[in-house]
Amino acid sequence: MSVALGTTRPLPVRTTPVGDPGDLLASLPRSAPYAWIRNGEGLVGWGEAARVAVPPGPGRFAWARRWLAGVFGDAHVGNGARTPGLGPVAFGSFTFDEDVHGSVLVVPQAVLARRGGQAWLTTVGDVPLERFTPVRDPGRVSYGDGSLTAPEWQHVVARAARRIRDGELEKVVLARDLVATAERPIDVRLLLARLARRYPECYTFSVAGLVGATPELLIRRTGQEIESLVLAGTTSRGTGPADDLARGAALFASAKDRHEHECAIASVRQALAPLCSSLETPDEPELLVLPNVQHLASHVSGRLADGASVLDVVAAMHPTAAVGGTPTDIAIKVIRELEGMDRAGYAGPVGWIDAHGDGEWGIALRSGLIEGRRARLFAGGGIMGDSDPAAELAEAQAKFRVMQYALEG
Repeated sequence: MSVALGTTRPLPVRTTPVGDPGDLLASLPRSAPYAWIRNGEGLVGWGEAARVAVPPGPGRFAWARRWLAGVFGDAHVGNGARTPGLGPVAFGSFTFDEDVHGSVLVVPQAVLARRGGQAWLTTVGDVPLERFTPVRDPGRVSYGDGSLTAPEWQHVVARAARRIRDGELEKVVLARDLVATAERPIDVRLLLARLARRYPECYTFSVAGLVGATPELLIRRTGQEIESLVLAGTTSRGTGPADDLARGAALFASAKDRHEHECAIASVRQALAPLCSSLETPDEPELLVLPNVQHLASHVSGRLADGASVLDVVAAMHPTAAVGGTPTDIAIKVIRELEGMDRAGYAGPVGWIDAHGDGEWGIALRSGLIEGRRARLFAGGGIMGDSDPAAELAEAQAKFRVMQYALEG
């Protein structure tokens, strides 16, 4: 098997079964680590066999699929049973806004993976020896306003809620950013280890400087089978078990949050139905309890009608109502007008794809862009007509705590 890197000569791809590697994240060198981990399983990668900046625009996912087809070359071999993530893999991050530069795909030189009790190492070409340096703490971390101050962002929320009450749209998701500065360069491996340990049910990821732990699975493709986890409607954890239960019950009974969740499910159903021969969505959401917040959650499953790759499904689904709003086109327009910042990869698709078109992609929530000593953190929430700006600010602050914990421990 080989990978055809553009016009260069094909590089050999070797996939070798390995014994239990233990903590996958502990295998990463410091330079440019790639990761997608949940409950100790997943993939980590390092080095760059191929990398491309995906051009912005409405055709960016189709462009990415064509580029990958050329890169993977004759790696599309074998018609028997297969394991997703076996062989060459590309990690990717796409910007939330299709018109913004910053989307990237990377085929690492080495990928170490574990799934279902099996583990393997895939290498592309000759992988240079990496020096595994000790993980270093970034030291004291200070925080400053991002694009907007807290009062300015509350004003934006109030303006958005007014436009919803006026009938312009049903829902819009607004985000804000926070800038963190550390004493020393931030070691992404430390952030990944802390996130994976504290939020094992989330998908801990690292792609081209975008690092986080998202609870939201946009899409998983395994052959023709697909799965998605839709989250919309959030409340903070309680101060104790009784308060926790009360908050969860109030979230489940909240007309505002239930309507927000129904909008998100309808958005996913509308996107997936044309691609699927069968599609199942639950009648009622369930409660997903995480260490910092509780969400209304719904599991969606289906079977693709043809040979669509996971990127084709991502293209159909993004942006969902859970990260954009309803109706989507109007919500995106309102976000561009009011939000006052570039989201970059925040709330955009992040994940991986293999040579068969299988893969897992999440929505890059609870995340930050890491560069040297600086981290730009992101958080947001769904705004409805009756949203309270102070409550929305508190929700965003609760979501910031995920990455603040990763930075500070």
